[in-house]
Amino acid sequence: MSLSNIQFEPTCDLAAMRARAKMYAQIRQFFNERDVLEVETPILSQAGVTDIHLASIQAQRHVNGQKQTHYLQTSPEFAMKRLLASGSGAIYQICKVFRDDEHGRKHNSEFTMLEWYRPHMNLKALMFEVTDLLNVTLKHRFGEIRPTILSYKHAFIDRLELNPLQATLTELKACCQRVGLNLDLGNDRLGYIDLLFSHFVEPSLGFDTPVFLTDFPPELASLAKTKMDEDGELVAARFELYIEGLELANAYDELIDAEVLRSRFEADNAEREKLALHIMPVDEYLLTALPKMPDCSGIALGIDRLLMIATEQIQIEKVMTFPAHLS
Repeated sequence: MSLSNIQFEPTCDLAAMRARAKMYAQIRQFFNERDVLEVETPILSQAGVTDIHLASIQAQRHVNGQKQTHYLQTSPEFAMKRLLASGSGAIYQICKVFRDDEHGRKHNSEFTMLEWYRPHMNLKALMFEVTDLLNVTLKHRFGEIRPTILSYKHAFIDRLELNPLQATLTELKACCQRVGLNLDLGNDRLGYIDLLFSHFVEPSLGFDTPVFLTDFPPELASLAKTKMDEDGELVAARFELYIEGLELANAYDELIDAEVLRSRFEADNAEREKLALHIMPVDEYLLTALPKMPDCSGIALGIDRLLMIATEQIQIEKVMTFPAHLS
C-alpha cells in the first residue's frame, strides 16, 4: 500500500471533539453536585462477563513473572461493585470498554461508557436522575425532556400483538413468518424474541419522546433481580433507555445474592460450551464481595451514542476520532 493512500485523519470533526469535551464536563459537574464520587478501576481483569451475547477481548500479560490470560472489560461493573461492597457510597466512572467484533453504524469494539451506582435508590428514582442528566446534555436539541415508561411486554403487544412472556416457540416462529423474518433458529425461543425485538420493536422506540423500556423477560435478567409485574408475571427488574430507536442505557435493580449470581454464571458457561464459545473464568472477587454490597440501582450509558443524539449523527464514527479500522 502506498503511504499516500493511508488515511490518518480522524473520522469526526473538531466540532464533535469539542462536543465530547463539553459533555464530559457537564457529566462531571452533574455528579459533583450530587456528591457522587468519580472512581477509576482496571481495564484488564482475570475474569470477564459470561453473557453468551458478549465477546471479551483477551490479552496476555505477566503477573509476578507468570504469563496469564486477562480480559479487557466489557463494563466496569464487577470492579465497581467491589468498591460498593467496600463502602464507597454512590460512585460513577467514565471509561473505555471493549467488545470483540462489534462494528457498524451504532457499534465500535472500543467505546466510552458512563456507569454509575446509587445505593438505596430504586429504579424509578434512577429514571428521574437519568432524565435530569438528559436535560443537561440534550436540552439544546429537545428542550425539556419528559420520557415515557413502557414495559417490554406492552411494547411487543403494541407492535406485534404478542406477549413475549407467554408466547410459545410455535407462536414466536409463526409471528416471525407473518412479518417476513424467515430465519431458522431451531428451538432457541429467546433467539426468536430477540429477533422480533431488534427488527420490529427497538427501531420504533423513542421518537415522540425518550422511552424507558422496563420489565424484561426473566431470561434477560443478567445481573438484575427478578420480580412479579402488575399481571403477576415474572420479569427482570431492569430498564433500557431509547431515543430515536437507539439504545442509550441499561439499568438494573442490582442482584446481590451471590449464590443466584453464581448459578447464572454457571448456566451461561454451560450454554457457551454448547455453542463452542470460550468458557469465561468466574469472578470470585465479585462473588465474595456481593453479600456486603448495599441494595442499589446501577446503570451503564453509552457516551458515544449520547453524542450521536446530541450532535444529530447517525454514524458512531462521526463522534469518534479513530474507530477500530483506523486505530
